[in-house]
Amino acid sequence: KSIVQVETLGEFGVFFTLFLVGLEFSPERLRKVWKISLQGPCYMTVLMIAFGLLWGHLLQIRPTQSVFISTCLSLSSTPLVSRFLAGSVRGDKEGDIDYSSVLLGMLVMQDVQLGLFIAVMPTLIQAGVSTHSSIFKEILRILILIGQILFSLAAVFLLCLVIKTYLIGPYYRKLHTESKGNKEILILGITAFTFLMLTITELLDVSMELGCFLAGALISSQGHMVTEEIMCCIEPIRDFLAIIFFASIGLHVFPTFVIYELTVLLFLTLSVVIMKFVLAVLVLSLILPKTSQYIKWIVSAGLAQVSEFSFVLGSRARRAGIISREVYLLILSVTTLSLLLAPALWRAAIMKCVPRPERRSST
Repeated sequence: KSIVQVETLGEFGVFFTLFLVGLEFSPERLRKVWKISLQGPCYMTVLMIAFGLLWGHLLQIRPTQSVFISTCLSLSSTPLVSRFLAGSVRGDKEGDIDYSSVLLGMLVMQDVQLGLFIAVMPTLIQAGVSTHSSIFKEILRILILIGQILFSLAAVFLLCLVIKTYLIGPYYRKLHTESKGNKEILILGITAFTFLMLTITELLDVSMELGCFLAGALISSQGHMVTEEIMCCIEPIRDFLAIIFFASIGLHVFPTFVIYELTVLLFLTLSVVIMKFVLAVLVLSLILPKTSQYIKWIVSAGLAQVSEFSFVLGSRARRAGIISREVYLLILSVTTLSLLLAPALWRAAIMKCVPRPERRSST
């Protein structure tokens, strides 16, 4: 009966998960892989949309509907993969391009793409019902929106540079001094900083998830001892709220629909997972250095499922009339089944590709 409240608590689980992942990834570490993180998701989204338009033409589906479905399926689940990475990131060697940095960078970029797509969706709806004479205006409007998102990203990263240089050090030292013998102040102070960052990114029309990740990355710049202290306080809260988040995903599943359409859903899910895996391997083969080619299999396994944010996009698109109820239920079911398959695929990739000393912490 209280599905909205459950989902809201689940969102807090996502926020703390990304904060802790950001805490484990210093800005210096992410700087090594920023080009791969930027190029990879863009190429994958373009390829998914191209394949979607091709299949849509063969199946006589409207182009706007094909673009929407392809974009939904191109996103991967940041909270789920963050849980996969939680134990593996500490064991990576310094100086190398490791799979955890590449994968996390690509997922954060996909969250930015999600914010962009939500901003563009009203224009996409308008383009679907407009005449050919006004299509040029809609394309121009989309380009303006992309420019606004890029400007917002630049503003966010400039603000992060200012906070890292002038504010985060004194803020944490004050928190540390006040919280001796009273960890509640430390937890409240860190939570307040996380919510400040997600509010800033939300006001600038960038995803809240990026704000949480950046909050963790900024605090990690204060050193290893700070990271360990905060992790001990925040991890139990994150685990409890993450449980609620993954349970809330199950609330979107309609068992009768899954049972009646099981054969179709299994075929669609396997097709989507295999296609995303193959596309990711192809893209990473082109953009990864030759010395790091082995990680493409692990990164591709991490990107092969569909993001739970397709629930949000699907709900908005259904209300706007872009997709029918049947297509909406198909997207929900395929997303859920792909999330269920993800741990098995990830474990298989880790067992096959990761050297033995790192494998224990990764699985």
